[in-house]
Amino acid sequence: MFPFFSYYNQFSLPFLLLLLFFSLLFSLPPFVPAQSLPDPLTDNDMWRSFARFVDAGRGSHVSGMSELKKYFQRFGYLEPVPALNLTDSFDAGLESAVVAYQKKLGLAVTGKLDSDTVSQIMLPRCGVSDVSRTIHVTRHYMYFYGKPRWNRVGSPPITLTYSFAPGHSIGNLPKSDVTSAFERAFSRWSAVIPVTFKPAPDYSTADVRIGFYRGDHGDGEPFDGVLGILGHAFSPRNGRLHLDGAETWAVDFGSEKSRTAVDLESVATHEIGHVLGLAHSPVKEAVMYPSLSPRTRKVDLKVDDVEGVQALYGSNPDFKFSSLLESDTSSSSCWAVGFGRSWHGRAIYWIVVVLGLVMWI
Repeated sequence: MFPFFSYYNQFSLPFLLLLLFFSLLFSLPPFVPAQSLPDPLTDNDMWRSFARFVDAGRGSHVSGMSELKKYFQRFGYLEPVPALNLTDSFDAGLESAVVAYQKKLGLAVTGKLDSDTVSQIMLPRCGVSDVSRTIHVTRHYMYFYGKPRWNRVGSPPITLTYSFAPGHSIGNLPKSDVTSAFERAFSRWSAVIPVTFKPAPDYSTADVRIGFYRGDHGDGEPFDGVLGILGHAFSPRNGRLHLDGAETWAVDFGSEKSRTAVDLESVATHEIGHVLGLAHSPVKEAVMYPSLSPRTRKVDLKVDDVEGVQALYGSNPDFKFSSLLESDTSSSSCWAVGFGRSWHGRAIYWIVVVLGLVMWI
C-alpha cells in the first residue's frame, strides 16, 4: 500500500466521526427563541392576534383563544357552537382540532400551537371549509359530498358559460386585465379536461357568476377585509365565485408594489377548481391547497389537481400526462436536492455521504 493511504487509514475513523459531527451540526435548524414568528403575512387584525398563542398547548389559558376556536369552526375543524359557549382555554376539543388541522395541511403533528402551525393559520386563504360532512375524501384530492359535477346533454366537451356581476368590480385593475386573468385561469382547467368556458351573453343565465364583494354580501360567508379570506366558491351546479373586493388584486407584481397584493389569476384558478367540484387538497404544491401568501403566484396545475378533476370529467384528449409529470419532477431532478428541502433531509444526506466514505475506505 502506498504510504499516503497507510497514513490516512490510521486517522480515518476520527476524521469520519468529526465529519459526521459537523455535517449534522450544520444540518440542524437554526436556534431561535420559542416565541419568535416571522412577520405575519396578513393585515387582518384578528388573524395577526393569533401570534400570541405560539407554544400554547392543552391546559393553557390565553385571552382571545375563543377567537381561534371560531377560526377552526369556520373551516370545519370544530363543531359549531354558540359563541357564548367558547372559552379561552386550550381544551381537548381544541387539541383535536389542532391535530386535524396539522394533518390536513401537511404540518408536523404536535397537537400544540407551535410556530409553524400558527404561521400557517395566519396566512391568507380561501374561505371554503377544509373539513366537513359535505366533503368526500380520497388519499389526496377531495370532492364535495356526492362528487357533484357539471352535466350537459350530449357527448363531451361540456361548455360552461361565465359572466361578471354588474356593479361588483374592483377599481385598481382595468376590466380587461380582470377578464384576461380569468380567461387564463379557465384555460388551465380546460387544457386537462373536456370542459370549455365561454362568456355568457347575460349574467343571469351564466353557469359561473363572478363578482367582487365586501363584508357580508348575502351568501352566509362574509369577507373580512384585507387578507384573511381571499375568496370562496360553491360546488356544482351553483356556480357562484366570489372574491374579496377589499384586497389589492394584482396581475403584475412589477407594477403593483403593495406588500399585501394578491395574484388574481392564482386565486381565480383555485376558485374555479371549487366551481368544478374539487375541495381543498392537503398537497402543499397543489393549486387546491387552501392558503396563498401575498405577492405569490401559484397557477400551474399539479398532478394532484389534474388527477382529481379528471376523476370527475375525464381527460382532455389532447392532454399528455407525461408533460405534467416532467414539469412536476423538474424541480427535484436530483435526489440530493430533494434531501435538501428540510433539515432532516440534509442530515440524512450527509449521513449517507459519510457512510459511503466509510465503505469506500
